[in-house]
Amino acid sequence: MVSQIIFLILTLAAIALFTVNFRKIIRNIRLGKDVNRNDQPTKRFITMMRVAFGQSKMIVRPIPAILHFFVYAGFVIINIEVLEIMIDGLFGTHRVFHGLGGLYDFLIGSFEVLAFTVLLACVIFFIRRNILNMKRFKGVEMTAWPKSDANYILIIEILLMSAFLIMNAADAKLQTLGAGHYITAGSFPVSQFLIPLLPNTENALIILERSCWWFHIAGILAFLNYLPYSKHFHILFAFPNTYYSNLEPKGEFTNMASVTNEVKAMLDPSFVPAETEPGKFGAKDATDLSWVNLMNAYTCTECGRCTSVCPANITGKLLSPRKIMMDTRDRITEVGKNIDKHGVGHDDGKALLDDYISREEIWACTSCNACVEACPVNIDPLQIIMELRRFAVMEESQAPASINAMMGNIENNQAPWKYSPADRFNWAEGN
Repeated sequence: MVSQIIFLILTLAAIALFTVNFRKIIRNIRLGKDVNRNDQPTKRFITMMRVAFGQSKMIVRPIPAILHFFVYAGFVIINIEVLEIMIDGLFGTHRVFHGLGGLYDFLIGSFEVLAFTVLLACVIFFIRRNILNMKRFKGVEMTAWPKSDANYILIIEILLMSAFLIMNAADAKLQTLGAGHYITAGSFPVSQFLIPLLPNTENALIILERSCWWFHIAGILAFLNYLPYSKHFHILFAFPNTYYSNLEPKGEFTNMASVTNEVKAMLDPSFVPAETEPGKFGAKDATDLSWVNLMNAYTCTECGRCTSVCPANITGKLLSPRKIMMDTRDRITEVGKNIDKHGVGHDDGKALLDDYISREEIWACTSCNACVEACPVNIDPLQIIMELRRFAVMEESQAPASINAMMGNIENNQAPWKYSPADRFNWAEGN
């Protein structure tokens, strides 16, 4: 009973702590402006199943796509085994599902194969990041913590899968020794190769099996509570993020209601706009963005696919779409911490624009949508960049000289160029 009580306390504490941190993140996301993303539910569901569940955008890079599928499938399916561990821990049973007979043997054997593929994939990912030093995992935004965070996740996965296989190997050996409590059940196609490496005494095997059992489940509960502090939160947010992603054609920008009303009033003097509270043009801080933008930020796994295809970044410009998402997440998290410490409405004198994202970054963007197309979970860095630009132009009247010149030409010449509309077809003379 003592072990069951300890297990219950550990589980409840882990769930309670995760709930507190998860609710803070949801609170932070809700600090964003409202936007309606409940239209076209069928199309949204199909997009979610194709992109998040089907991993359709991962296949652009086949090798990491296959490795990621191993980790993804292993994570999803091995959770069935975690269910058995939870029941055994709470009720003091051992392999409670063994009554399934041949199906149970098949499941345990499948879990072992999946555990091995997850372990292998994580080792390869670790090598790619730390030994091959792939360019995609570098950048000014990839400071000590983002690099360490990625490695911590891979190391945790390797240790958890190793503990699972060693636990099964010790269990299988105890079954052959006829140890009490260790019923004959399960198939061990992978861990059987570890059996010769294990001790031969029953007591030593029981200590090893129990240690790995506790390490495995405690590690899972610890990993659950590491997620809110990690880039790995896409495990939970990938599905809602793709469901609420933008379904409009890429490159189609939203109209601002306040501007639309002014244009209508200019064209039709009888037009009377509905009374609305005066709002801010664009976004200066993270709270000026929509809740979808903020959910995008928490979903980002920092894979760098967006930055690796960004033409501005490739040509040496300061812009990195990955940094845009990381900065947005860091800023809204900081705002949330200020609320926890000082209450709603506290002004720390900082903003997303200038304090996190520079003017040079937002104006380096070519708005080509390459980053949006490359993201495996439909994150949209361009939308954030455009909102920051809108604020700079429409609220502060600050834009690069070339942009101001173009706007002046459009106002005076109805075209981006400095030539008079009357001379527009001069190029065709003589042709």
